[in-house]
Parts: sequence; structure tokens; C-alpha cells
Amino acid sequence: MNVLISGAAGFIGSHLCERLLAEGHTVTGIDNFITGSPQNLAHLNELIFHEADATSLDFVQKMDALGPFDLVLHLASLASPKDYLNYPIETLESGSTATRNMLEVARLFNARFLLTSTSECYGDPLEHPQKESYWGNVNPIGPRSCYDESKRFAEALTMAYHRKFGLRTNIARIFNTYGPRMKLDDGRVVPAFLSQALEGLPLTVFGDGTQTRSFCYVDDLVDGLCRLMLSEEREPVNLGNPEEITLLEFAERIQRLLGTASPLEFHPLPENDPTRRQPDISKAKRVLGWEPKIGLEEGLARTVKALPGANIQSSS
Repeated sequence: MNVLISGAAGFIGSHLCERLLAEGHTVTGIDNFITGSPQNLAHLNELIFHEADATSLDFVQKMDALGPFDLVLHLASLASPKDYLNYPIETLESGSTATRNMLEVARLFNARFLLTSTSECYGDPLEHPQKESYWGNVNPIGPRSCYDESKRFAEALTMAYHRKFGLRTNIARIFNTYGPRMKLDDGRVVPAFLSQALEGLPLTVFGDGTQTRSFCYVDDLVDGLCRLMLSEEREPVNLGNPEEITLLEFAERIQRLLGTASPLEFHPLPENDPTRRQPDISKAKRVLGWEPKIGLEEGLARTVKALPGANIQSSS
């Protein structure tokens, strides 16, 4: 198949490119490098890459010249708090203009379309764990709203194209994902703890550390995306690891893994930061036959091994 991927130079995008190329597909990647890195793609010699902005007025015309495509995958987004707080307008544009442009490319070639959405659509949830049927508890004007609402709009736009034009669409609601190629300075908890521990700095814990997250290793997530993009499921599907852990417990695992004496340093909880996050993946199990296989200890060990200068401690 011929596949077009926006956000190809990002963390998840580069892993998805790698997987699809390994399966023998022809992959065209695009990225404007606002947050992606050329280094993430340097080893992918068979990738067809074009530096492009999916929000540009002539984007569909440019992609028309590069096609045809069988699959159009929209991953371009500013997903980390540090990035979307620095680039709120660009974040909103990635969910609105860029999503519509990618949907138009899919419609042009009658291609399948996949949107990578987010668990942030649930906001600070009042339902736990979160099922796809939950409508969420989101502040539409808070500091995080540029990201949350961009994804909620992108989902609505994707469903509108499916209903109006019969486009074959899929929506993945991605929960916390980690692995090699994450930017250590992007502000999310996994790279933040790892970078702080490696530098011997205190591990920054926001709030009292009792808030929970669930962490999915990137290879598991990519497998879920590959299953979803060929499925007949049109409404959103949660993709994440249902193993819930407090941030205090997670910090302790990082300390043990790296053998660091870095203490914990507590800071006020950011506005609208979710207190609990855990996916209900029963739908993914049912319609995709998918669930994560790589546990947190193994996934963290693989992630740390890929970091320069890291030294993993024996668990014995």
C-alpha cells in the first residue's frame, strides 16, 4: 500500500513509519519540524520524505502531485504540554486546518483515513476508567484547551467526513505512550523523570503524587494503530495500557531502574491537570484483538537503553 503520514518525524510517527516500511509498504512522510526531528528518520532509507506544513493553503494540491495514497494517517500534533503551551495557535491549527487538509487528501484518492486523537478528550475525568462512550470533563478555555479542544474538533471533523462523504475513517484515542525517541525536554512525565534522574536532579512531582497515569510502550501502541487503520470500526477506540500507577510509584521505579539518589521535589499541580487517567480497552480487545504486551519494567529498560550514557541497574 501507499501510505501518507503527517507528523512523520515525531516520536510516534517515526516508529509508525518504521513499522510500515518493515512490512513492505511505500511510505511518504511529511513534517514541518516544529517539534519533530530529522534524526528520528535518519535510519529510514526507504522513506519518501517531504518537509511540508499540513496547514498550508496549497497542501492538498502538493499531496495530489505525490499520490495516489491508499492510507492517509494524520499524526501531526503538538502533544506535549511544553509544546502546546508555547504554540497554542499552531496546536489548534493542527487539529482543525491540518485535519481537514488530510481528510481532503484522503477523499481525493478515496483512501482510508486515521486520526490519532488523545485521552485528553476526556479532560479531568469524572468516570473511571475511561470508556469511549464517556463525553469528558474538559475546560474549553483553560490553558490546556488548545490541545484538548483541537483533538475534540478533529474527531468531530473526521466523523463529519465519514457521515457526509462515506470516507473510511478511524479514530485512535491515545493514552500516555513512551519509548525511544521521546524528547527528554518535552515536559511529559516519562522523559522529565528520566532526564532529571540521569542528570542527578530532583524528580519533579506535581501535586502530591497520588494522581495516576497508565503508560503504554510505543511498539504496543504502533501495533494497535496498524490494526485500527484497517478495521471497520469508525468511532473512537482507546489505545493504551490499563495498568494504573501513581506518579509517586512511577518515580520510585525510575529511581530503582537508574540507581539514582535523586530526591523528589513537589510542585503545585498545573491547572486542569487530570487526577486520574486509565483506559478501558475492552473495545480494542473486542474489535481489534489488541492489548499491550510489554510491561512497564521492560518498556522502561528498553527506553533507557536507547539513551546515551544511561546505566540500567539490575533488579536483583
